[in-house]
Amino acid sequence: MHQPQGGPLSGLRIVEISGLGPTPFTAQLFADMGAQVIRIARPGSGGAENHVLGMANDPLDRGRDVLELDLKAPGDVAVLRALVARADALIEGMRPGVMERLGLGPADFPENPALVYGRMTGWGQSGPWAHTAGHDINYIALSGALGSIGTPETPVIPLNLVGDFGGGAMYLAFGMMAALFHARATGQGQVVDAAITDGVAHLMGMIQGMAEQGLWSAPRGGNLIDGGVPWYGTYACACGGHMAIGPLEPKFWAEFQRLMGFAPGSLPDRADRANWPALRATLAARFAEKTRDEWAAIFDGTDACATPVLSMAEAAAHPHNVARGTHLRHEGMMQPAPAPKLSATPGAIGAGSTLTRITSAEALDRWGA
Repeated sequence: MHQPQGGPLSGLRIVEISGLGPTPFTAQLFADMGAQVIRIARPGSGGAENHVLGMANDPLDRGRDVLELDLKAPGDVAVLRALVARADALIEGMRPGVMERLGLGPADFPENPALVYGRMTGWGQSGPWAHTAGHDINYIALSGALGSIGTPETPVIPLNLVGDFGGGAMYLAFGMMAALFHARATGQGQVVDAAITDGVAHLMGMIQGMAEQGLWSAPRGGNLIDGGVPWYGTYACACGGHMAIGPLEPKFWAEFQRLMGFAPGSLPDRADRANWPALRATLAARFAEKTRDEWAAIFDGTDACATPVLSMAEAAAHPHNVARGTHLRHEGMMQPAPAPKLSATPGAIGAGSTLTRITSAEALDRWGA
């Protein structure tokens, strides 16, 4: 059984209804910071949901116990109700109305008026699409993000980082923390309706603001930070690897030119858009003269805003990430360490198995239910 750890959320109790992607990541964020999380999973599932992705061991599952309950069986429902009565928060990612039909919706726990009920969906609890299926790609498409990322020819999928994890899980966690803060002060819980479409739209605030002021224009891939300018993008090197550059400010641009071996004033004036094709071609030709690692050594520790494009394995081994402990090996797998780093009460991965299966009696005893 996972024992409470000394993180900043030590003592916080959360019931997690098993789900995919955003909900386990939200629960992981809480668990990494010391919250006691019990996942409720379908009987026979083993507690893990990402088996649909072919994963035998998912880092999103780390740091909590799993209790298998049949939420249509009165005895198992009674166990869940007893746990929720002692919980600070509940996380669920069902379609709207499913938890209510099970008799487990927000209004079904009057015995715990301070309960924060975190709801994670793609489209939200309301709206004409609330009950339709979707995935990350659909949510970021409807939010304007996917249409803003990529080349003029086609949008590029940013993995599921923008939707599921950025606009979904992170916003659910933030909303729940805000609601928990309010509950601690007032004794009054509330529902957190976290829709991925809402979160992604909020993430797009700066870009939308630029567009509203004429500073972001169509087509996609023709703007300042979407690869449109020659000094903010990626370039192929002699080895087939790539370097990423972003010297936006004049002083960083000057340092970049110096390290690339260009004399002051020798490059086409980047303030003139007509020079961009020639500037891009010149930079591409120079980067093609050396390998990625040779360029990385030249730019290492400088203010030129130029970095090697690394694989996940290379990122885990990079000296900067190693020095910060950005990754760690847990249960035989390289995983990201808890983030962000707190000076007095840092997070930690709970001891024991990624998912420790417990019985109803153990769960009830642990929480004194």
